[in-house]
Amino acid sequence: MENPKVSIITTTYNDKENLKKIIAQVKKQDYENIEYVIVDGGSTDGTREVIAEAEAYFGDRLKWISEKDKGIYDAINKGIRLSTGDILGCCFDQYAGPDVISKMVAIMEKEGTDGVHGDLYYMEGDKVVRYWHQGQGNIRCGWMPGHPTLYLKKSVYDKYGLYKTDYRISADYEFMIRILKNKKVKLSYLPEVLIYMSHGGTSTNSLGAYLAGMKEGHRALRENGVRFAWFTDLCRTLRVLAQFIKKM
Repeated sequence: MENPKVSIITTTYNDKENLKKIIAQVKKQDYENIEYVIVDGGSTDGTREVIAEAEAYFGDRLKWISEKDKGIYDAINKGIRLSTGDILGCCFDQYAGPDVISKMVAIMEKEGTDGVHGDLYYMEGDKVVRYWHQGQGNIRCGWMPGHPTLYLKKSVYDKYGLYKTDYRISADYEFMIRILKNKKVKLSYLPEVLIYMSHGGTSTNSLGAYLAGMKEGHRALRENGVRFAWFTDLCRTLRVLAQFIKKM
């Protein structure tokens, strides 16, 4: 497919200053065929004015909605439904360079895959506190793509469905298990840092949140029929610990 459309989804709620930064990141991407989708949870802090400014720049390449949602995964699902692109991904943080989307599309086209992922840094200010570098692997052995770097063909969502909103923290992990457990969805891997992500998200902001995420992750493995889920849990924990050891 020549020059496929890429839909980039951002969800937000009463966080207009951060939204401005994310919009600036999307504007910097040098890939030409981008559709930008903003899903606002009904903000009251001037977010709509920020979206209006973005609309003046993107024109009909911007789709947006502002209404109450049931959390981040429900908001992402709304963004997926609004998207008309051939390839879909989310942007909540900072791209490592202006050519990230171009590189993603190029390797997917070259290798004929269903999606792409790469490495990422977790940041506290200018300091790298965690380095997500897993390459390719088997999700049953604790491996998984860095979700902020994961861009997939829309056909994957059409076939496997969207994020399960009864998961509070780990719906992204459950989704990745669902699409990758049988190795029918093929991913390309870009061996470089693609995203700088702020440390302290829903699943990483405390030990309690991490443990809750692991509990949901175990549930996701069981619900998807992955045998010896405890083994996958152990391998996944060891891989996470290794990311801190590898940090710069």
